[in-house]
Amino acid sequence: MTRVGLSFAAAGMAASIALGVAIWPQAREAYAELTARDDPATLADVKIGAVLRNNPKLIPDNIEAALAAGDADLAASFVALARERNVALDDGLITRVDDAVAEENSASHFAKRFAAGLVTGTADDVGSLTGTVAGDLFVFGDVRDVVRESKHLAMGEEADHLVLGLATAGLAVTAATYVSVGGMGPVRAGLTLVKDARKVGRVGEGLAAWAGRSAREVVDTPMLQQAVASGSVLRPGQTVDAIKAAFRVEKAGGLVRLAKDVGRVGEKAGTRGALDTLRVAEGPKDVARAARLAEAKGSQTRAILKILGRGALLLATGAFNLSMWLFSALVMLFGFLSSIKSATERATESWLRRRKARRLKAQLAAAASGDVALAGAAVQG
Repeated sequence: MTRVGLSFAAAGMAASIALGVAIWPQAREAYAELTARDDPATLADVKIGAVLRNNPKLIPDNIEAALAAGDADLAASFVALARERNVALDDGLITRVDDAVAEENSASHFAKRFAAGLVTGTADDVGSLTGTVAGDLFVFGDVRDVVRESKHLAMGEEADHLVLGLATAGLAVTAATYVSVGGMGPVRAGLTLVKDARKVGRVGEGLAAWAGRSAREVVDTPMLQQAVASGSVLRPGQTVDAIKAAFRVEKAGGLVRLAKDVGRVGEKAGTRGALDTLRVAEGPKDVARAARLAEAKGSQTRAILKILGRGALLLATGAFNLSMWLFSALVMLFGFLSSIKSATERATESWLRRRKARRLKAQLAAAASGDVALAGAAVQG
């Protein structure tokens, strides 16, 4: 019976070890993610490390895809990530990325994109963003958007309240930018980026819903419609002042903080990095975390967002699932220790029984020897 119990204990130890080895990597990564849940940069490092271990060719494949799509900025972001993670890249591939970046940053390309941004008010790179910001700083970009959306409202048509709110806020922030000699620049750029991303449908659904509600609160619609109706291109100063009067500064805190965070992302990760953030974010907290990620990772940010999506900003699998991995590891550890305890008890019991049997055998042998000696003495007597 003891031998059978010892066999069961040994089997339990083997099973616990096998299961522990199987789940250890997941449990270790779960612990690392839980520990880093409040630090976007560290959290991204943990997740990127796990992804690259499972797919070492991920970075080269993404660089090729970015070059094929004409996105030199994203390709360069993956090169920066490869250097950070010590991933070897082919020299020819790096040269192709450098050439593509040089072409994208050339004076002729920049001038073309600047003009497109200035005229259309749509940005997707540094050049076009510079153009859109320039247009908004000269107020005609924001005025154009306010007038267009206000006319939709006046005619009973569907208006984009988010674009309307951002443009109205932009007029107020532009004045502050001039007063502070550029001190409000990141906020101004952030408002423009959010507005442009909204126009081309690159704002996440959750973020768009939140920003839309906030935009409705910061604009006095009747006053704005009156300002637009009574405005005149012959009196641009009075028209802008009337539009700004419809902006409720006291209600704009959340929208301005969002714009500031978007501007921070743009400063560290580039215009497209900010647009990528707006696409994956589901609320202002996601954008704030993205700003912290961009400040830590800089040019690597776009590559990280491309690989992880919104998972770069938070625990996408959920703390409960990660906790279950840790719980499973603890169960395996408990099972292993229980098996050791059981095996130790069985082995000790078996040793004690053998020792007791040997002692009894020795006593019987001694008794038998004593009886023989007594019998011999009796014969001699």
